Amino acid sequence: MFEEGNRLKMEHGADEVFDFSLGNPDLDPPQPFLDRLRELTHSPPEGLHRYMPNAGWPEVRQKIAQHLERRTRIPYRGENLLMTVGAGGALNVLFKALLDPGDEVIVFAPYFVEYGFYVENHQGRLVVVETRDDFSLDAERLADAITSRTKAVVVNSPNNPSGVVYSAAEYEAIAAVLEEQEQPIYLVTDEPYRKIVYEGYDCPEVPPFYDNTVLITSHSKDLGLAGERIGYLAVSPRADDAEELLAACTFTNRTLGFVNAPSLFQLAAADCQDLTVDIAMYAERREILLNHLLELGFDVVAPGGAFYLFPKSPIPDETEFVRDCMRERVLVVPGRGFGRPGHFRVSYAVPTENIERSLPAWERIAHQYAGGNRAS
Repeated sequence: MFEEGNRLKMEHGADEVFDFSLGNPDLDPPQPFLDRLRELTHSPPEGLHRYMPNAGWPEVRQKIAQHLERRTRIPYRGENLLMTVGAGGALNVLFKALLDPGDEVIVFAPYFVEYGFYVENHQGRLVVVETRDDFSLDAERLADAITSRTKAVVVNSPNNPSGVVYSAAEYEAIAAVLEEQEQPIYLVTDEPYRKIVYEGYDCPEVPPFYDNTVLITSHSKDLGLAGERIGYLAVSPRADDAEELLAACTFTNRTLGFVNAPSLFQLAAADCQDLTVDIAMYAERREILLNHLLELGFDVVAPGGAFYLFPKSPIPDETEFVRDCMRERVLVVPGRGFGRPGHFRVSYAVPTENIERSLPAWERIAHQYAGGNRAS
């Protein structure tokens, strides 16, 4: 899609191509973060650019642990945390530590496409559990999918690609299923969009529901730092083998070649845990695009967070629909890449004026399918 977008922009001009394919956050970091970064670079602490403990600067881990304790009411300490090269780095570190060949990791569809590659990196097997029509979690389906090889279950809320925010009741049901199992299973909560939640929605903290929880996040979205690759992994202090798992992850962080997370951005992010980009901008874009698509007759579950819509395709083969959109110079992503054929993902992490200019193109696309009269 990236290459096709470049081709269309060269042919028609960038202003005439409406690229909703990439989840690339476009909002600048909040000013207090930039101020802290400037302070660190102008007056660097001694040893800023040297090697450090592989888990990260101790003072950084302790600050973030205190932040997590305030959020969750669980007594996190610095030794429960590992600073990582983004959430993708954290997931690979965790799976390398957890998985033996053939072990299984369960995900709920729709899911972030790279989960499958991360699991396969470490000789594991991805097991996909379907969600309901509104993308809510189905605990009974989860129970049916668990085997003796299940090592972890991954939840991602707000969800990429649907934007759905899972509820406390859903987590209670998932935890009840996991607690009934004979072997310990980790609940991995992948939370890069956690702070991008819209009015009227609540994103519950996951660790209080289940002791064997590993929280993973990055600051790519909430602080607008996608290019800086900074995040962390936090093993709940209530987990059965919290100390051993964190030690294993610290080792795999090194052996996978990450060694440690970027020093400068560890220190800057540690002091900015309560900050976010201007979420009002994402909310405005959400309203424009969601309302327009609903008015045109698209079937869309309203997202409670993140910056995606995941509508149903008006025809069963969403890849054919995506090709039709490209003819109108609208770029979206087929849902089958996220484990949910028959849908397509729209990212509104694009300037508001681009969304507004795209509205006539969406009208032309909808008109093609009105009343089933699409031209062949």
